[in-house]
Amino acid sequence: MNPIFVTSTEEGTGKTAIAVAIAKLAQDAGRDVGYFKPKGTRLRSPVGKTRDEDPLLAMEVLGIEADLADLEPVVYSPAFVEEAIRGGVDPGEIRDRVRDRYDAVAADRDLVVVEGGGRATTGGIVDLTDPDVAELLDARVVVVATYGKPGDADEVLAAADRFGDRLGGVVFNAVADADRDSLTTDVVPFLEGRGVPVLGIVPRVTELAGVTVEELADAVGAENLTPTVPADGFVERFTVGAMGSDTALPHFRRLQHAAMITGGDRSEIQAAALQAPGVECLLLTGGLRPSSAILGKATDAGVPALLVRSDTKATVDRVEDVLHTGRTRDTGTVERMVGLLGDHADLDSLLAGRDGDTSADSDPDRGEGGSG
Repeated sequence: MNPIFVTSTEEGTGKTAIAVAIAKLAQDAGRDVGYFKPKGTRLRSPVGKTRDEDPLLAMEVLGIEADLADLEPVVYSPAFVEEAIRGGVDPGEIRDRVRDRYDAVAADRDLVVVEGGGRATTGGIVDLTDPDVAELLDARVVVVATYGKPGDADEVLAAADRFGDRLGGVVFNAVADADRDSLTTDVVPFLEGRGVPVLGIVPRVTELAGVTVEELADAVGAENLTPTVPADGFVERFTVGAMGSDTALPHFRRLQHAAMITGGDRSEIQAAALQAPGVECLLLTGGLRPSSAILGKATDAGVPALLVRSDTKATVDRVEDVLHTGRTRDTGTVERMVGLLGDHADLDSLLAGRDGDTSADSDPDRGEGGSG
């Protein structure tokens, strides 16, 4: 069986959760399943050794015992990129390494799920973009996309053009109820009319759409200045409080499930944010503690006030990374995604092989109406 390659139209689509969930569904169906990620792109150095946590999650969920370097042969770090640009990396050797490691992972297995990078173009300097990998491994491709407006179909069509006949289908993930009708009625028929199969429409689930305030605080190393306030609200986006106080409140009132990032000395911005029901927490930068009056207002409003020592730019970069990652490195998230894919996506045709029925004859949202 050819491998299934899972890629995405952009970062933060839930690609990792879907890739591992597809592997788990195949495993639950009795197949011997492996996981492979050629390029390590979500890198952390928790103990001084750069690693990507996606393969670690797959190993835990699927019960795989393997050397991490075998599942992820290329660590696509800034140092690697600089070396490649200077001519210190042989693209041919890199491709051979990826192919050899994949062959070892795939030996005696029924199926291998291969996860792509965060963007289709990542890896181009060593001829190892996602389309390059799909061709190298002769893989069928699943594209994970988000949807908020009809124009998002442009990115899906671009992805379909990149992968051509290798495209097995598209999964739209985290689709809000308000956007479902437009996607189902207009966009899906349009895409399928252009030869782009849609495998499913996975609804937005609040618990999977962001991180809790407590998880955000842990991820950025923040001190909670309001410990009596529950930190279980969900954060899906952030805003930077850099505007004047006269325009801040109208802006904040348009937000939902947001963290407000600003300097600890910007009391007028902090006070405005505390009046907005969609602000889930204050994230104060620069190690500057706010006044006791602000902390009192935060406690009364039930909005946690978090303090970090980093400056605003560094904090924004870290929060953006956390929100893009979401909760995909949580086994509970994968378990939930397994259920969502089972209810809202037609993966039987994908798992059946390249000649399976992946066309418009299948219902892209078969979980609706009790049909799933």
